Amino acid sequence: MYRSLARRGPPGQRARRHPGHLPRRGAGDHRGRFHGARRFPPAARRGPLRRPTGPRSLVIAAFRAVRGERAAGLRGARPGLRRGPGRAGGATRRLIEARGDVDGISVACLGPSGTFSEEAASRHFGEAASPLFCTSIDDIFDVVEARVATFGVVPVENSLEGAIGHTLDRLVASPSRISGEVALPIRQNLLRRASTFEGITRVYGHAQSLAQCQRFLKETLPLAERVAVSSNAEAARLAAREPWAAALAGQRAAAIHALELLAEGVEDDPTNTTRFLVIGDTSPAPSGRDKTSLVMSAPNRPGSMVALLRPFSRHGVSMTKLESRPSRRGLWDYLFFVDVEGHAEDAAVRRALLDLDKRAGFLKLLGSYPMARP
Repeated sequence: MYRSLARRGPPGQRARRHPGHLPRRGAGDHRGRFHGARRFPPAARRGPLRRPTGPRSLVIAAFRAVRGERAAGLRGARPGLRRGPGRAGGATRRLIEARGDVDGISVACLGPSGTFSEEAASRHFGEAASPLFCTSIDDIFDVVEARVATFGVVPVENSLEGAIGHTLDRLVASPSRISGEVALPIRQNLLRRASTFEGITRVYGHAQSLAQCQRFLKETLPLAERVAVSSNAEAARLAAREPWAAALAGQRAAAIHALELLAEGVEDDPTNTTRFLVIGDTSPAPSGRDKTSLVMSAPNRPGSMVALLRPFSRHGVSMTKLESRPSRRGLWDYLFFVDVEGHAEDAAVRRALLDLDKRAGFLKLLGSYPMARP
């Protein structure tokens, strides 16, 4: 694996390695290094996602760390939930594998209190987990990577509005792994201090919520001003302060701010669902009903995309999602986010990933985790 990256000297002299080279060790020595021990520096992240050629590039070290982690996981090693300084212990192990309620677990999510993100975190971890409210998706990744929070819950896609690009961008660069998912049905409600529709001149809501309730707002409150805010919980907070305002939010926000439910289920499409990812530094063991997420790029040559997808078909692995996203490293250069059924430790998925590793210009395993409960 590393032989081609060594500088050969005269016969009998040891090959000289490039600075930053990770020496070849047993598979177990690479555990926990998946985009963790050596991360892409900001300058390197702005460059193209390709196998590095510069001998002093820090991207070389990062790529070797990735290959070492994949080698550990795909050659039969079963890392499971690893434990080290500051890492999750037995309580989190039981949490991920059995999804029981655990005291002492801090979970970062979008705030303030009353958001759908908090509801998703509560559904996955139970009410015993302590929420750490953040103002942005970036903040959630940052506090998880700094181990200020044990886990983070971030929205990744909505069934009506599509993928949330910023979450996908952070997954590419972050050392955190996906350790779970939550599929949360989104039920929008019209909330107000008073119990009547009379006198409503303004409706607060998140931009997506306003878009998802256009029909209701057009028919019921056609003259009311629609004001987009950072979250539905913030919309409820503002509506609680203004007698002529209403808010689109969930029932949790209504209870927190003592608001009346003027109308329930006002979303235009009742199938509206948002998928959330749970991120952290733990890797759940196979549960028998798992999903594996990865991101890859295709070399710029004819037929390269077909070649990337062929390993899944050859090894009988069902692909449930394929989505492109600009790489931000070059004009018309794209990354492809893929979800497949099965765990990376399952034989079929393992063989498909090994095959894919030989074909992809860039490949990162984002995590294997239990599928969301219906």
